[in-house]
Amino acid sequence: MSNELEAFIEYVSVIKALSKKSVQAYSSDLSALEQTLGKPLIELDSASLFSALGIYKNRRTLNRKLSSVNAFFDFCYKNRFSDKKTKLKFSKIPKLLPKFLSYKEIQNALDLIDKSTITGLRDYALILFLYATGTRISECLALKREDIEGEWLHVRHAKGEKERMVPIAKVAIKALQSYLNEKKRDDGVVWSNYKGTRLSRISAYKITQKYLGVSPHVLRHSYATSLISGGADLRVVQELLGHASLLTTQIYTHIQRQDLKETVEVCHPMAKESL
Repeated sequence: MSNELEAFIEYVSVIKALSKKSVQAYSSDLSALEQTLGKPLIELDSASLFSALGIYKNRRTLNRKLSSVNAFFDFCYKNRFSDKKTKLKFSKIPKLLPKFLSYKEIQNALDLIDKSTITGLRDYALILFLYATGTRISECLALKREDIEGEWLHVRHAKGEKERMVPIAKVAIKALQSYLNEKKRDDGVVWSNYKGTRLSRISAYKITQKYLGVSPHVLRHSYATSLISGGADLRVVQELLGHASLLTTQIYTHIQRQDLKETVEVCHPMAKESL
């Protein structure tokens, strides 16, 4: 590892105090480039870097590598290790609308669950809870009984340590209570597996895949889409989802526009006319 790269890694770990995972990502990305090209990064030109990064066909992976490189060169320029302000252009990624399910699709899946068993009650309550609250699966699985405050959910283990309060639909509360009433072990944990220990992310994924054919995160998208399509204010949805930036929430407005466009095309008589 070159001296400049060592200084950069020390900077992001000590001065910027980034997480261990982020520091490891920078170190791995940048040291791999130096090893591949056999030169210190600071001596490499844009063409050589793009050539080395050309092995990454996934554009998101490529952009992550480019972000690491740009952060390194920005550090070198600001600390006068280099007199060139190098910045590589990111690869364009087409905007994809998040996948979501309609309320009817979720209802149809819920009807297939056998609620005569504790496992069925849990699966039914979990799917309803995810759709009724829009929580991230990590937030949902970290849930404790005391986090349910009447008809409100107190999300304490949110992304970025940003707590929030989310109202819960009565039908979801009823399903959750039916499940908890049948649980033999009352240790404060809400979602448990057959052994009585906390339900894992993999198990939660298998549950939503079994009944809906999607990941738990799609239920979060479905929650947001239902709110936006129903006329909810974008900033209210941002607060409910726990998004730090409104820009993240705005992707759901594209779904609303598409829904409006399809409605006009189907219902308006002029949509079928050719002038």
